[in-house]
Amino acid sequence: MSNNKKHVANTFFVFRVCLTLLFGVFAIASAPALADEIPSRVAVQGFVKAEPGRLNLLMRIPMDSVGEAGLPLRGSVGYLIFSEAQAELEDVAADRILQSIQMFEDDQLLDSPRIDAVRVSLPSSRTFVDYETALANVRSAPLADDVDLYYRQGFLDVLASYPITSAESRFSIDARLGGLGLETTTVLRYVVEDGSERTFSYIGNPGRVYLDPRWYQAVFNFIVLGFDHILEGTDHLLFLFCLLIPLRRVGALIPVVTSFTIAHSITLLASALGWVPSAIWFPSLIETLIALSIVYMALENIVGVKQRHRWKVTFGFGLIHGFGFSFLLTESMQFAGSHLVTSLLAFNLGVELGQILVLLLMVPVIHLLFKHALPERLGVILLSAIVAHWAWHWMQDRFVGFMAYDLSLPTLDRYFFAGLLQWGALLALSLGVLWLMQELFTRYLATPSDDAGHTG
Repeated sequence: MSNNKKHVANTFFVFRVCLTLLFGVFAIASAPALADEIPSRVAVQGFVKAEPGRLNLLMRIPMDSVGEAGLPLRGSVGYLIFSEAQAELEDVAADRILQSIQMFEDDQLLDSPRIDAVRVSLPSSRTFVDYETALANVRSAPLADDVDLYYRQGFLDVLASYPITSAESRFSIDARLGGLGLETTTVLRYVVEDGSERTFSYIGNPGRVYLDPRWYQAVFNFIVLGFDHILEGTDHLLFLFCLLIPLRRVGALIPVVTSFTIAHSITLLASALGWVPSAIWFPSLIETLIALSIVYMALENIVGVKQRHRWKVTFGFGLIHGFGFSFLLTESMQFAGSHLVTSLLAFNLGVELGQILVLLLMVPVIHLLFKHALPERLGVILLSAIVAHWAWHWMQDRFVGFMAYDLSLPTLDRYFFAGLLQWGALLALSLGVLWLMQELFTRYLATPSDDAGHTG
């Protein structure tokens, strides 16, 4: 019995030693992390300008995202000693900023950036309003040592230059600065030859950004963007799924899918032209209506509505889905350069390619499901009920978010009536296209219900 007690005591002692060591290792490992805690939100500003023989990159990074980095400090608070910090600041600029940035001349990676100047600016500094002011500031004398600035406050301004062949080349940047904070927002301004600026604003790491893209670069980027968007948009995929459940033959699918495509193309174009309300509640309303469109289509499938004129209902909902597509496109048009119309068409093409892929994958799966697992009518009801349940909860949540906005009546001014005219033009265009589609479908296509996999 004593041997058992001795064994238990030894085991408990070993356990306490291991636990103590574990806590010690954790404390040592967590100390640097606490000292250089990653900030939650970081705002980065930058300028890019080409000059004969060199490409200038001017960045402003919050000191909070840099951390201590071996900077010379004074006092118990940790004030920066500016006169002694030059070498350390250049190391920070090289290791934590420039090493995360790749610059390209045409498609050639630019190597060996040179650090021309670094400077710490006060939190109150407003010298990044334009390129010339920011350039003069970073080249000015450092702050005096009697300025009390905590090392995690203020900004680090960095001027770097890359050797280039010609200032007339097309330049691009891949700035992977998302790790500076939990959420990093970058505002980058490309200064063109005539002094005007092209502004890019993005969150995280967007990949390679073409500052002045050629048409084929813009086309490729926006095709990929549209393709990815349709595959990542769960609500758009569920809407397509609702269309496919009762319609699985080419003759039935062509009018429905074509009407959806043309409809969302119309509202995409209208959004690009600025024919959308600027009210902050409008995106929330559209998201709610998109969820409603899924619920409605699913209920049609359950009830067994005749499919003869379903393409018309799809056209109406396609207009709404087009506004949903446009919210992403509006944010991304900054990457189109001077190819706005081309990029818009390329985005739409990417969406259509994504839809085609979805059709090619879903149609055989539904066929096999109804052939080997479920009777067709029961399968239509069951699948549609699952989709309707899912979309109903989306609609409820989005409607609550929509109602949280202040929905006061608009002011009857010239802007209101101008917007009313734009909506009238959009409605007239939509009705005209709808009439034209009716004529084309009547002449050249079989009645949708003739080829439908299910009719009421």
